[in-house]
Amino acid sequence: MTGVDRVEFAYLDHFIGLADPVFGLVRSAIGYLVLDRSGMEALRDGRVNILRNDVIGRVAHRHDPIRAMAEAGVRRLAIARCRRGKLAKVLSRLLPSQSVYFNTGHANLDQICLQQVKDAGLKVVVLVHDTIPLDHPQFARPDTVEPFRRKMQAVSRDADLVIHSCNDVRSKTEAVFAQMGRVPAAVVANLGVTIAAAAPLSFQPVAPYFVILGTIEPRKNHALLLDVWESLTNPPQLYIVGGRGWSNEVVTARIDALPQGSSIKEINGLSDGGVSTLLQGAQALLFPSFAEGYGYPALEAAAHGTAVVASNLKVFHELLGDFAVYLEPSDSYSWLETIVQLAAKVPPTRDPKVPPTWAGHFNLVLTRT
Repeated sequence: MTGVDRVEFAYLDHFIGLADPVFGLVRSAIGYLVLDRSGMEALRDGRVNILRNDVIGRVAHRHDPIRAMAEAGVRRLAIARCRRGKLAKVLSRLLPSQSVYFNTGHANLDQICLQQVKDAGLKVVVLVHDTIPLDHPQFARPDTVEPFRRKMQAVSRDADLVIHSCNDVRSKTEAVFAQMGRVPAAVVANLGVTIAAAAPLSFQPVAPYFVILGTIEPRKNHALLLDVWESLTNPPQLYIVGGRGWSNEVVTARIDALPQGSSIKEINGLSDGGVSTLLQGAQALLFPSFAEGYGYPALEAAAHGTAVVASNLKVFHELLGDFAVYLEPSDSYSWLETIVQLAAKVPPTRDPKVPPTWAGHFNLVLTRT
């Protein structure tokens, strides 16, 4: 899962475990679906029949049969369906008074949805992960920048409370909101980091080795490490772990062109437990990103006591303090020099850095709502 996926899953998990009434809102092709607790539990546990389509799915997603069947499965779990303009009426009928709407994944952040939610009498709470598409549009797909701006305009206008994962994100997000005319109330609550138990790997890592963990996209700056490895005479092993993203054809072409037995290896489909195992034996996690909202991989590595070499970004300084080594993301010489030094050492035994917890996150957030 991506970082945003992990956050949404953690919220789903937490809310299902509460004694309070809980409902889920799902956007569909022709409107909204409302799930009760049992429907949310079925979705969370994967107990959704995604092998049987329905008429709506066949018409609305005729070019995407997998999505059509997934949506049809969720539709069968719903306790209510409605078109976009009827959401307020449905929520008013189903939900207890003084209910709160939490949006934690940037979906449904449009003025129609949020206004309908407010018309039903709900308080609107939004977790904004970052504003990278607006701060660094060169690292976003061109067709996503303006839609993201509209999402933030809807949040600026309608949110009663915004959750920020750290102070760095808050300052950047509130600068965007200020330009839009309204800065909603805020709470800063670090996102929890759940460390998976180590699990066996399907391969034997070649020591000494380094790991870069995250989606292969321009913002993550894999190109710098490929350049560094090309410059090394006796390079250590580099494991690239993460799915392939967007607008990074040059980098993925370089990875595809690597010869058999290369010191660079792309790893796909690694479980969370496998990631833990790989991180535990690494010389360091390398994190040369140009921009980050939170940086889960760095916190995960630090929680294992694995060294972290990260870009000189405020968010990393805030979350990692003096645990990490900080380098400019464009200074390839400093990265090369640091990697050579670390490769020559036995991986240092370091005290793990205790990561933020979801319990602490929810204590802060729910106190404010």
